Amino acid sequence: MKLRLQNERLRSSEATESDEQKALMMQTSSSQSHNQSANESGDNSSVAQPPPVPRLPLEVPSLGNDIHIQLDVPLREDRERRGSRRHRPNSHSHTHGHTHASSSAAGDTEDTESGEHSSAMSEFRYVFEWLQKSLPYILILCAKLILQHVLGISVGIGLLTTFLYANKSIVNQVFLREKSSKLQCLWLLVFLSSSSILLYYTFLTESLYYSLIFLSPTVEFLQFWDVLWIVGITDFVLKFSFMGFKCLVLLVPSFVMSYKSKGFCYMLLEEFGQYYRSLIPVPVWFRYLIGIREADSFTGWSLGILLALFYLILKLLEVFAQWKTFKKILRVFYKRPQYGVAATKRQCSEADDICPICQVEFTKPIALVCQHIFCEECISLWFNREKTCPLCRTVISDHVYKWKDGATSPHLQVY
Repeated sequence: MKLRLQNERLRSSEATESDEQKALMMQTSSSQSHNQSANESGDNSSVAQPPPVPRLPLEVPSLGNDIHIQLDVPLREDRERRGSRRHRPNSHSHTHGHTHASSSAAGDTEDTESGEHSSAMSEFRYVFEWLQKSLPYILILCAKLILQHVLGISVGIGLLTTFLYANKSIVNQVFLREKSSKLQCLWLLVFLSSSSILLYYTFLTESLYYSLIFLSPTVEFLQFWDVLWIVGITDFVLKFSFMGFKCLVLLVPSFVMSYKSKGFCYMLLEEFGQYYRSLIPVPVWFRYLIGIREADSFTGWSLGILLALFYLILKLLEVFAQWKTFKKILRVFYKRPQYGVAATKRQCSEADDICPICQVEFTKPIALVCQHIFCEECISLWFNREKTCPLCRTVISDHVYKWKDGATSPHLQVY
């Protein structure tokens, strides 16, 4: 009888244990499905979990020997549930970690760009503040330099102004042709000559005119600025001299020398002037480079010799290139290339006896290769700067002789 009672109690306890296990399994599966749906929807809020089921010890009293049955299944399931609960938030944080990492990388690039921009602005602000603070000192130094070289600066400005005025006036007189003013040409000649004489008279003690005949001026100690001053003065004086020769050509009557021939004279004078001006600075620079010495020793003397030889080599290359150009101009001056042939009366009548350039009757009409007719002087002036026909743009000339209009090169020969 006692055994039957014990067996019945054991069976009832096992039934209750199986029921509790089924209930726990159902709760675990429902919580897992709920957590999975929450992870898929991307909700950052924590998922509510059911409270852990405590371990339920079951004691079965017996009449004689007590039998203690302890259920470990709920404890194991509780551990598994806790482990899954720990694992799921980690995976959720891992998915969000990528988004946070990408956003942090974008933020880092933006911070880098903003940092570079701010550093550039800070440097610019620093330079601006430095200039603002140093501006008074810079002005003081500039004023000191101007006061020390006020005579040289004034002479340089005067020479440049004289050159620009004379060059523009000569070009205008050449363009006017028969309408040019002889009085204006005579005034330009006197003005340029008097400017050169006054300049050399002012600096008579330095003997700057020696440079015109390939001699060094009587300056005891040549410094760098002195060399630039002497070479610049000589170059301007040579420009004035050749511009004066152009004024003399302008004063020649047209029946003695045609305007076409005058154009070739202007071109020849300008090319010869440029070639001569390239040779003038050689003695002055050679003397200055020979005099460069770090000390009164063999090293300083040999350094000056090497620098002077190197300068002479470069100058010879330049002079050789200039000589080739000058030979071409000499060939053109003697050959006097023709742009066309003399036009017949029939050709002039077909062109209505009107020159397309000057819009008056033809004077010594010339028919080009393209059969367009122009005045000889008009088309000669046109080809001073162009290669093509004014009407059909056919290429007539191979070269542009830009110095035939009486202009002078503004290039300053300083070496």
